[in-house]
Amino acid sequence: MTDSTRTVFFKMDNVIQDYAWGSVTSIEQLFAIPNPDQKPQAEMWMGAHANGCSVITVNGEAVRLADFIATDPDAIIGAETQAKFAELPYLFKVLAAENALSVQVHPSKQQAEIGYAKEEKIGIARNAANRNYKDPNHKPELVFALTPYQAMNGFRQVAEIVALFQALNLEVINDLVATLAANQTEAGLGDFFAAMLSLEGENKDAAVQGLQAYCDANQDQPLFSLLLELATQYPGDIGLFAPLMLNVLTLQPGEAMFLSACTPHAYIKGTGLEIMANSDNVLRAGLTPKFMDVPELVANTEFTSMAVEQLLLAPTVAGGGLDYIVPVPDFKFSVYKQVDDLELQNTSAEILFAIDAPLTVTHHNGDTLTLEKGQSVFIPAYAKAYTANCTGMFARAYN
Repeated sequence: MTDSTRTVFFKMDNVIQDYAWGSVTSIEQLFAIPNPDQKPQAEMWMGAHANGCSVITVNGEAVRLADFIATDPDAIIGAETQAKFAELPYLFKVLAAENALSVQVHPSKQQAEIGYAKEEKIGIARNAANRNYKDPNHKPELVFALTPYQAMNGFRQVAEIVALFQALNLEVINDLVATLAANQTEAGLGDFFAAMLSLEGENKDAAVQGLQAYCDANQDQPLFSLLLELATQYPGDIGLFAPLMLNVLTLQPGEAMFLSACTPHAYIKGTGLEIMANSDNVLRAGLTPKFMDVPELVANTEFTSMAVEQLLLAPTVAGGGLDYIVPVPDFKFSVYKQVDDLELQNTSAEILFAIDAPLTVTHHNGDTLTLEKGQSVFIPAYAKAYTANCTGMFARAYN
């Protein structure tokens, strides 16, 4: 069978992860995907990840996408991608958060390779609760908001952090705050961040209780109102101090943000599309009952302040759509709106997701497929080109 006669459009059956922080209603309301058991629909995974691999139909049989790719990777994901990554190098998701996810940092590629090799050597099981590195890969991410999407990303300016903590005036941490005020550098911020996350016992309890009291007295201010909401989700958690150290922003529908390696971040609430490198590596910094390795976290964190304005990712108008340029080779992401017979070229495997209207794709070999909103299609590299028609919006993941 030649590339010109092979099936080029594979409708995807995707795993929906029911993590506790997920929304029970958002995915069902946006995409008419049933939720009969009324479980949290936290993430819909589109890709070949082992923990939630999509299924496609090949010659009338249900086949895991990873197994299909393995039959002819050079043709299906592209020879260049296979040579560089030896797998589909991205995971595409719909993410619907009702409650906040943990504050977290992802290691760089080099850090992940070193950390993974170290943990393999000393024999920590890959599914162990105290395992930091599940694979030797980095995990840069892009999120595209479908609803108002609140998140934390990157450190505030150090002077702003000092001012917020000085306003708290909590005796148990005032010495730490004074030390940061006297040393407003990346090193000083790193020491302060590590010291806050390392608070234990009575000191931790006193700090969190003092923060709660301050928030109660200042709940008319959005930041402290948010902290009170987070405190109901994660009572007593040291991560409640994170919004005082990290930028808090709300993406509006259609806005996007890139999350770099070594940068602390957390999703708070909202539904969006997320695309990331194919990795499970997470170092946690609060708002979680899970394992936290503070020294390893600090070693993988860049203590660089970031202005909110530089966090948003402005798209480039190109090829009939909006391209969101990211500084990594693992993935590319584009969004198209109201296209009529738009021809798209592909040299890698692609996943298209219909956001709010039916999407029809057509190939010169006669293959055609129509997706309803909330559905996705896998398109192998051997398709080379196809035509798209959509009265609404669709997203494109590729590399």
